Amino acid sequence: MKILILSSSFHTKNKNGLISVLNDLQYEYHFGNINDIPNYDVIYSPDYPLDPSNYPSKKFIFGPHFSVFPDNKINIINNKHNNAIYIHPSKWAADVWINMGVKHIPVKFMPFAVNTKIFAPSSHESETNRNSVFIYFKGRKIDELNFLKKILNQKNIEYKIFDYRSKYPEEEYINYLKKSKYGIWLGRHESQGFALEEALSTNIPLLVWDVTSMNQEEGYNYPDIFGTVIPYWDDRCGEFFYEKKDFECKYVEFINKLNTYEPRQFILENLSIKKCGEYLKELIDNISK
Repeated sequence: MKILILSSSFHTKNKNGLISVLNDLQYEYHFGNINDIPNYDVIYSPDYPLDPSNYPSKKFIFGPHFSVFPDNKINIINNKHNNAIYIHPSKWAADVWINMGVKHIPVKFMPFAVNTKIFAPSSHESETNRNSVFIYFKGRKIDELNFLKKILNQKNIEYKIFDYRSKYPEEEYINYLKKSKYGIWLGRHESQGFALEEALSTNIPLLVWDVTSMNQEEGYNYPDIFGTVIPYWDDRCGEFFYEKKDFECKYVEFINKLNTYEPRQFILENLSIKKCGEYLKELIDNISK
């Protein structure tokens, strides 16, 4: 399998996850331009449209970086040969586009692999020595953050805040995860949510203050459309809640069950290089069928 990647703007985590998957599948790939199309089986363009009707023998994968919601870019794709798909990193994000009327091109979902080697528990520190706590803050109301800070201060719990908009060094995040026993996540909707998944991969249970709508993100005027902080999640990852009034009850439950969670195992089973390779292979195999 030979894959051509066309991109002027590719999310770094998505790019690295894709490259890991392609290497594991032993697919030949090349970052190039449209002049290279005749030499490749699959053309992947994450951020801009092409007309696949000009290349009926090729398979095309577009997305997820066109736009938040469908716009004129998606209409440029002439899929009369049924040889193209558009991808989002999770099912809920794909469903948004489907529900907004994108019908001329199949909208599928495919997560990008989490780097489980970098984001792994420290081999030098036992689970019992992991005593740090953190709050991750991204795109939510400041009074919600202040509420969490007040509660933890009242409990005399020391914590560190990672503020997404402050652009913390990744190495600082990695080092803190390796010594953390749990995290509290105050985030907005995520099409995948790498930072959260990287915490889980480091075997950190999370208590997540989830959302029900995209309009809960501060600084943007999104419509009231379903969204979630945790598109990939199960009971091994921790606990989640939606309302401020439910925090205390969920926190007690979370702490009482803290040693029973297995978040890294969830990531290995659902977002590893091997698993994401299965997603990609299935998508490619089923284009034009």
